Amino acid sequence: MRLWPGVGAVAVQWMAWFVVPTFFPAAGPRGIQVAIFAAPVVLLWWLFFSRAPWLERLGFLALMVVGIVATKRVVHESIAGGGMGFLLYLYAILVFSLALVAAAVVSRGLSKGPRRATMIGAILLACGMFTLLRTGGITGEGDSDIHWRWTKTPEERLLAQARNEPETRPVPSETKTGADWPGFRGPQRDSIIRGVRIETDWSKSPPVELWRRPIGPGWSSLAVRGDIFYTQEQRGDDEVVSCYILTTGEPLWTHRDPTRFYESNAFAGPRATPTLSNGRVYTFGATGIVNALDAANGAVVWSRNAATDTGKKIPHWGFASSPLLMNDLVIVAVSGQLVAYDVATGHPRWFGPTGGGGGYSSPHSVTVHGVAQILLLMGGGVTSVSPADGTLLWEHSWDSSGVGIVQPAGIADGDILVTGADAMGGIGMRRIAVAHGPNGWTIEERWTSRGLRPYYNDFVVHKEHAFGFDNSILACIDLKDGTRKWKGGRYGHGQLVLLSDQNVLLVLSEEGELALVKATPEQFTELSRIPAIEGKTWNHPVLVGDIVVVRNDQEMAAFRLSPASR
Repeated sequence: MRLWPGVGAVAVQWMAWFVVPTFFPAAGPRGIQVAIFAAPVVLLWWLFFSRAPWLERLGFLALMVVGIVATKRVVHESIAGGGMGFLLYLYAILVFSLALVAAAVVSRGLSKGPRRATMIGAILLACGMFTLLRTGGITGEGDSDIHWRWTKTPEERLLAQARNEPETRPVPSETKTGADWPGFRGPQRDSIIRGVRIETDWSKSPPVELWRRPIGPGWSSLAVRGDIFYTQEQRGDDEVVSCYILTTGEPLWTHRDPTRFYESNAFAGPRATPTLSNGRVYTFGATGIVNALDAANGAVVWSRNAATDTGKKIPHWGFASSPLLMNDLVIVAVSGQLVAYDVATGHPRWFGPTGGGGGYSSPHSVTVHGVAQILLLMGGGVTSVSPADGTLLWEHSWDSSGVGIVQPAGIADGDILVTGADAMGGIGMRRIAVAHGPNGWTIEERWTSRGLRPYYNDFVVHKEHAFGFDNSILACIDLKDGTRKWKGGRYGHGQLVLLSDQNVLLVLSEEGELALVKATPEQFTELSRIPAIEGKTWNHPVLVGDIVVVRNDQEMAAFRLSPASR
């Protein structure tokens, strides 16, 4: 048999898949592409240049196809479905390529019977390997979180531990009613913290850990009122709204809805963040449940199902819109359509226009030329509606193949920043000018830039610049023309907030690290970095006073930060 073409192709595959990302992380996606594109070389070698008998050439290819189809029926659910099902086929191509070539090398001196048995055994071994694994989802770069199938998930360990937790108790009556961090991305839903100054040299004054505890899966952030905070998580078959003490992490109460959302890429749990207002906590679950709860004890004030109300199906990654409180309305986005509920009764007040593509973005309140409006980013662009009745004010199309995830940002009276995405990530940022005249609303594109390409990661606006994640690397662009000022710092697909008084970004990396980065346009400068929590972290961090709280789909922790030295 002629072996060297197959050996060479497999060597290229595994070098590109493992070695290249290890030493050159930015080239990781390219390495995976090279590994996949090398698979046809293995196939061509086996069919036309291996010199194996034709019965073996065709028979072993047929056995591989049958093996992949059969294996998908018995692998763990986290591997079988959704995007992981697609990845299973990709990984199978690489593993079967290795198995085929390795078996051909090992059996090259054997007679026909043992040689065929060796190659059949290699293929069966490759199939069996997949049945022994499970995954906790994938990272923003598409890397799988692989574990042995029999190991318990963090959620399973939490459920076993939670049986010993004390009975729930109400929020202490002396807790103040005003919310310090009322919901998603802070008081103005822009990820900007005002009036707080911290010590930025963590080598001299490191953050002090106050507490750490496990939590159910979910990608919610936190809403904070005094010494109490609220979040959402999944616990078995129940979607949970939970209440904790900020300074100790002790649980107070939980509200449970008997529903579970699960998809294999991001795993289980709710995606939205609670919103606090006037003694109530408003939540939107991944399957469409909208709740108004008493913030003191979790009692249900009213509950609706937005999926039922709109006739929408649950999208692939679940409903992810964090509720917006505006006047006497609770507003959520349901697969690209805004729905407003009466804040007191939960009765639907209006339904926004449909169309424009789906999305996972949250509604955003802005005022343009004195007119209050609600913006929603979707796959086809951005839409503005009137908060009074949901009628369309204006829309701007941005033809992209992806979905809208991050919120737009108002940067001047009439100027809006919007982002675009495709199936692989962010494709850029656009500044549009919105004007209102006698003939209605007009929209003009000022510029479109690929210097900053947020996908599902935050960006902030500060002093005529935008700072955020260019997919997995931080970047800064000038708002005058969209030109990139710098790009640097590998934090994965993390999130960030801005301490505007200090020109500092507080970054939470995808690996669970906390970092401080200068929010200035001259150059990328990291000031400090510490490990904070373990595991994939996509949740937005929260900083209230001198306490920062971070969480992901398996644990959360709070740290006290030192005040800035005078």
